[in-house]
Amino acid sequence: MDWFGHANVSFTHSASPLALQRKDGTATDLLKVCEKATPACQLNPLLFNGHLQTMWTAVKEHGPQIYYRRTIFDAEQNPYAGTFAVDFVVEPHQDVDDSLPPRTAYFSQHDFARIGSDDTRPMLICLHGLSGGSHEVYLRHAFLPLVKSGEWEVCVVNARGCANSAITTGVLFNARATWDVRQFVKWARATFPNRPLFAVGFSLGANILTNYVGEECADCPLKAAISVGNPFELDVTNKALQRSLLGKHVYQRVMGTNMKKLTAYHKESFMKYTNLDLGKIERLTYLYEFDREVQTVTWGYPTETAYYRDASSADAVLAIKIPFFAISAEDDPIAVQEAIPYEEFKANPNTVLCTTSLGGHLSWFEIGGGRWFTRPICNFLQAMASEINLDAIKPIANGKPDATPVAQTHFDPLRRKLQIL
Repeated sequence: MDWFGHANVSFTHSASPLALQRKDGTATDLLKVCEKATPACQLNPLLFNGHLQTMWTAVKEHGPQIYYRRTIFDAEQNPYAGTFAVDFVVEPHQDVDDSLPPRTAYFSQHDFARIGSDDTRPMLICLHGLSGGSHEVYLRHAFLPLVKSGEWEVCVVNARGCANSAITTGVLFNARATWDVRQFVKWARATFPNRPLFAVGFSLGANILTNYVGEECADCPLKAAISVGNPFELDVTNKALQRSLLGKHVYQRVMGTNMKKLTAYHKESFMKYTNLDLGKIERLTYLYEFDREVQTVTWGYPTETAYYRDASSADAVLAIKIPFFAISAEDDPIAVQEAIPYEEFKANPNTVLCTTSLGGHLSWFEIGGGRWFTRPICNFLQAMASEINLDAIKPIANGKPDATPVAQTHFDPLRRKLQIL
């Protein structure tokens, strides 16, 4: 039982976690690194459940003063034509661009052309939640210690149309939109050849990141990744939200309203590049209605639930071949506990799941307004970058090596279908 905001912290993992080697030659493993990185979880006792924690995010706060420079990338793959914006954390500047979020300005062509470097500083790539962007308070809290240390480079890949970025084609973002992060990681690997690359995703961004890491499998250029508040099984979370009054009439409504605002902001682009019924979208109330009218029309899914099943990242956990740390709250009212794939984490030695009994959705508010999740995120990243011999990591096979199927079959986690051989 939780007392006065003290949350229980639990770890779900393989019986044989991924072996790691420290730079001093001593041995450790992924579970030990995650456990050491995770402090006790003492939250604000006045915010004693997931609803209060989550709703407290609506309290207006300025958050850390993070400054960005933005550049626009043209998508390289024809099926996913369009542009996306990436915001790089930079030193404070006085540039003002009213078309962008606060403290954000564009790179000049000259400055961006010189951004490449052969330095060895670790670099963190961040993915935000639904309809968010680099300006989000939770995101700035998460990487503030890394920025303050002066030892890390940090950037945020904004979903198409988010954070005041333009929509330039009919190819939008969705919960499985891994193409832009894939292109950016490849670009970062070529532009900063000596930097170890890491990534963290929040909520919908965590789902996208998990799918991306699973799709890349052993070829993933990232050295490690973190998932925070991942909904994992979107069909499960959708049904859970719809069966409760707060879930449907607060969370589904708020998320649906946010997506309607995003659509209204890009109304001219939607009219130019898509065949969406904007009048009908304006009359929607809930997120699942928005997905029905937008995601099914845009991508050709027969129903929104088919989209949710296809975009879910639970099975992608099985395909991960890099050190992967997931952090979730059991009382999260949006990324609900029943959607967490506990057995998949047990089956994959390259992954560790940390769950807390309190925390809400991307909240984990402590007394004084700080957010607990900042510490396990930054502690894990610092440990992986400074203590672990990243070149010595040898991912191991997933699943149960002593289990032989009676039938001749093969399960591909990314196709989510059992194939008869």
